[in-house]
Amino acid sequence: MNKNSPIKKCLFPAAGYGTRFLPATKATPKEMLPVLTKPLIQYGVEEAISAGMDTMAIVTGRGKRAIEDHFDISYELENQIKGTSKEHYLTEIRSVITKCTFSYTRQIEMKGLGHAILCGETLIGDQPFAVVLADDLCDAPGKGVLAQMVDLYKKYQCSIVAIEEIPKEDTNKYGVIAGNEIEPGIFMVKDMVEKPEPEVAPSNLAIIGRYILTPDIFDIIRETKPGKGGEIQITDALLAQAKKGMVLAFKFDGQRFDCGSIDGFVKATNYFYEKETAKEKKAKKETGAK
Repeated sequence: MNKNSPIKKCLFPAAGYGTRFLPATKATPKEMLPVLTKPLIQYGVEEAISAGMDTMAIVTGRGKRAIEDHFDISYELENQIKGTSKEHYLTEIRSVITKCTFSYTRQIEMKGLGHAILCGETLIGDQPFAVVLADDLCDAPGKGVLAQMVDLYKKYQCSIVAIEEIPKEDTNKYGVIAGNEIEPGIFMVKDMVEKPEPEVAPSNLAIIGRYILTPDIFDIIRETKPGKGGEIQITDALLAQAKKGMVLAFKFDGQRFDCGSIDGFVKATNYFYEKETAKEKKAKKETGAK
């Protein structure tokens, strides 16, 4: 493994059922649910591209063909709207498709996030890589969350998890870390617990769906026994990695929306609508001034 190699691959575990959004997710992958006019997974792919990645590895499951179709050219649709006022609607997704390569594999059984990441090993190979959970939608004022993490990786060359402070009563919904703060907002991980009850949680610092992982994580996952819920937890594998070497937790600059919940999905929609409206108003104002 060459730890100094730039991070060019991003893994998207996208095999989950999205049961909290039934019946909408009965035939539509939860990663394809739109915030405004763009599906969740496209936001994640664009974040990865802005962090310098050009290879997207997607772990899918049954009923997820819409993801593959989305990141492909639709000749019939393109031909239908070519030369019309609607052509510009496809500009963004066309740009994404031309900037990177997409590869896919399937997670046959739902055995947890650790197992989903392990399923992506054949697409990743022996190099450091990023992981994005598409239902954690992030927006940052400057650099994207993954780009911030890539900068940190260049300095420390180890696995990194993104964290944020949460209300203590919500710890049983997240993986939670404990560690020593070695720089402002950067913690050396000493402990990680999957969905602890508030009274036993080691902190209120919760792991969100952004990771940078070194490839030795695959061997560690293989050795990891099923944990909470009978699933292979990435938190258990990362804790084992932290004990052998070093894992960092990073309080990122930006906002994160839990679009796996209806509440978070609505908040994200409102947030991006207001942001888009403000951008349009500003553009009109500038155009008028000229």
